[in-house]
Amino acid sequence: MVRSSREPTEVQVKPGVEADLEELTALYNHYIVETPITFDTRPFTPGERLTWLRSHPEDGPHRLLVARGPDQGLLGYVTSGPLRPKAAYSTSVEVSVYCAPDAGGKGVGTALYEALFKALEGEDVHRAYAGITQPNDASVRLHTRFGFRPLGTYHEVGRKFGRYWDITWYEKHLGESGPAAGAPGTRGHEDATRPGG
Repeated sequence: MVRSSREPTEVQVKPGVEADLEELTALYNHYIVETPITFDTRPFTPGERLTWLRSHPEDGPHRLLVARGPDQGLLGYVTSGPLRPKAAYSTSVEVSVYCAPDAGGKGVGTALYEALFKALEGEDVHRAYAGITQPNDASVRLHTRFGFRPLGTYHEVGRKFGRYWDITWYEKHLGESGPAAGAPGTRGHEDATRPGG
């Protein structure tokens, strides 16, 4: 059990399983239809989300964790997934957290991120990245609390609801990773020109 710092109710965080799929899909569809937070524009059926769910096993760097309250209702979920498909990106993950509309401000996002980053401690991951549609002060505060720092903004990168939206990217250091960590020539990547994709 993970106890929320803002709410006395216990929040149970556990790996997401296929039995969660209908609720997970409904929650994500809320964000598709009602907000610019995700750039998906068409709601999904649970069947269409099954491959996504199965791409997050209970171990490894790509996780799906769900939060439930005492009544076992879904309060939110968090994922870590591939940043990009090329092999050299394998020690980087992109993270996302979604809370139920009535669970905002109750520490659910905090409980989910605490559990996710604890689970990733033993994995071969080096950096976590999060893209936040602007404006979203609550998400910025959450990510800043967990040590994410802003990297830069993609201006007007997505069009939804008849307007363009900016995405600001954030980065979090997750520790040394793999046998090459600290080896000569591996430390200065922040100063290097980004390779072509």
